[in-house]
Parts: sequence; C-alpha cells; structure tokens
Amino acid sequence: MRIILGVGGGIAAYKSAFLLRLFKEAGHDVTVIPTEAALSFVGQATWEALSGHPVSTTVFDAVDTVNHVRLGQEADLVVVAPATADLLAQAAAGLAGDLLTNTLLATRGKVVFVPAMHTEMWQHPATQANVALLRSRGTAVMEPASGRLTGKDTGPGRLPDPEDIYAFALDQAAAPRSAAAANMPLLGKRVVVTAGGTREPLDPVRYLGNRSSGKQGVALARAAAAAGAEVELVAAHMDVAPPEGVKTTRVETALQLRSAAIDAAERADVVIMAAAVADFRPAETAETKIKKRDDAADPVITLVRNPDILQELVRLRSDSGQGPALIVGFAAETGDSRGDVLEYARQKLRRKGCDLLVLNQVGRDLVFGQDSTTVSILRQAGGEPRTFSGTKDEAAGMIITAVADELA
Repeated sequence: MRIILGVGGGIAAYKSAFLLRLFKEAGHDVTVIPTEAALSFVGQATWEALSGHPVSTTVFDAVDTVNHVRLGQEADLVVVAPATADLLAQAAAGLAGDLLTNTLLATRGKVVFVPAMHTEMWQHPATQANVALLRSRGTAVMEPASGRLTGKDTGPGRLPDPEDIYAFALDQAAAPRSAAAANMPLLGKRVVVTAGGTREPLDPVRYLGNRSSGKQGVALARAAAAAGAEVELVAAHMDVAPPEGVKTTRVETALQLRSAAIDAAERADVVIMAAAVADFRPAETAETKIKKRDDAADPVITLVRNPDILQELVRLRSDSGQGPALIVGFAAETGDSRGDVLEYARQKLRRKGCDLLVLNQVGRDLVFGQDSTTVSILRQAGGEPRTFSGTKDEAAGMIITAVADELA
C-alpha cells in the first residue's frame, strides 16, 4: 500500500518516526511529507533515512512530475500524525499553502488525522468545529489520548501510541468507502456515555457503592466511536480502563456525575446514561474514620435521596427546547411479588420520560462484573422491546444500532 505520512509541527513528531517504522516493517511504501515547522522537531535526514524517499515541504520540488498533485493521486492512505490545530484548520478550510496541504486536497485515498496539541487547544470550539466538519466529509479523525503533555500539563491532547495509530489507520484503509459510511451511522454526532458505579463517602475510608464494573458503559463508548461518533465518557468507579482515544471525565459521587453529565449534555446529540448511580447518599460525611468501640452505641446512618439525573436531563431539554436529540436511560431491575422486570422497566420509562430505556435484569451473579448480558430496549414511542443476549460488546453494538435507528 502507498502511504503518505504527513507530520505536523508539534513536539509529538518524534513518535511518528516509530509509526513510520511500523508501516515500513509491514511492507508498505511510505513517503513522508512534513510541514516546515515539523522539521524543527525531527530533521529531514531522519525522515529520508527511515522512509527511503526524498523529503520535501514545498510544491516547487520535482515540478516536472507535478509532485504536489501526483503524491496525493497515487496514495492509498494519507495519515497526518501529529495533526496540529493549525493543520486541522487548514484542512477544514481547504487551504493549500505547502506540499502537505496540497496533497490532502489532491488525494482520493483514505485520510486519517491524529490530533496532538495542548488540552485547551483541543477543546477550543474552533478546533472542535473543524474536527466535526472533517468527520462530516468522511475523513477519519482519531481521538487524542489523555496524559502528560509538554511541560507539566496533563489532559486530553496527547498523541496516541504509534501502535494504536497504526491499527486505527489500517482499519480505516481496509474498509471500503461505501461500507465505511454504512458502518458509521453516527458520523459527525457527539455522544456522551456515563459508566461505572458512583461511591458515596461515609467517612475518609468507607463509602456506599454498588457492584457496577463499568464494562457495559465502556463497551458503549467503544461502539459509538466505531460508529463514527465523537464520544465523551463520564466515568465513575470502573474495573476496566476507558477506551483509548475517548475523552474521559472522572467522577466519584452522584453529585459529581450529575454536574459532569449536565455540562456534557449541552454539547451532545445523544446521552446514554449507563452509569449505576446511587439512589441515596449519607446525609453527613464524617471528617474522621468512624470508630468501632465497645463503649459506644452502633452508629446510625441517615440517608438522603440523590437527584434523578436522567429525569433532570429530560426536564432540562423540555424546558429549554434544546439539548440532546436522544436520551437513553438504563434500568437495572429485579422482579418481585408485585411485578416482573419488564413491567418495572415500562413504568420507569414512562416516569423518566427518556427516549429509549435499556433494561438489565440484575442480581449477585447477573450482569454486574460479568462479560455477558441480556438487554431489552424499550421505546418511548411504543412497540415491542428488542431483546438480545450475548457479550457486552455485542449488546453495545445492538444498543448503538437502536440509537442510530431512532435518530434516523
């Protein structure tokens, strides 16, 4: 495969040398096109030695071969890593001021941008608008990783590891263009997923919690990203790591999750409330560890209700006439002598007012912490529930399909 590796002018450019080696070792023919600024970080000689091709930044080299058009025409895949905020802006605007931006305009192959920049630059509305525009045109933009940046800064904006970029780029290259569009029904959409179980502190060492592992929420975030969405994960306690490249906001308590979810929902098309949010919290949190003493009475813990975040999101949307087009709730239910889980789920759907409700029947050995699940999806608009049993990744795929169908 003929690959163009575009390199933007950021300190993460050194990682692209390792990405280049991965492509070359797999037998691909790679031409590197750095920006002029990129050569301040990694020199021309390095790129030429690793790629085996001449390296240029200008349209005035190899004019006899019409190089500024030919390279793009012949490429099967163009990967820009790191893609700086400036490069994303130029690509979104269709500017062609150097060899790399000319090549981007001339190519008919797959294009993958891998952003890397400081968190404030990545989260700036202009950058986010440019990313959304590029994605709406069918261009793949990989989510940056979160971690240590230049200096003491930490946050989203870090260039993902070369192995992750390599796998993402080849996945994009392997999918036929028509199939890629069909398999990305959420392309250009912003999806917020909450995941994991909240913990409500009793004292500095104890808390009230639940058995949620976060596996289903992480699977949903991964499935939404694979469907083309820009995903934000609001993560309470989880036994699993968040997906690489997905923006993640960490929370602990129900009140913290409420604040993060409401904030994220303002810029979302879809909110999926998969987190197991505690219904109650201690009325008071002890400043010091509650001691167990023989000469003291047993402690009495008074609980107060936590806010109903799902219901509040629906109400805020209704009051403002703005907000997510689709709100998806989750119901972790157990049946009892007064009704079965499906009836309780229908009651919750009516009470909460969300558009879709995903039902899980839970218990000590059901769903929580397990790799398999059974879900039923109920619609506010009515109709028979969709029911599916399988792995949590497979269930996530079914839920995301239902979300895309509902949006359509």
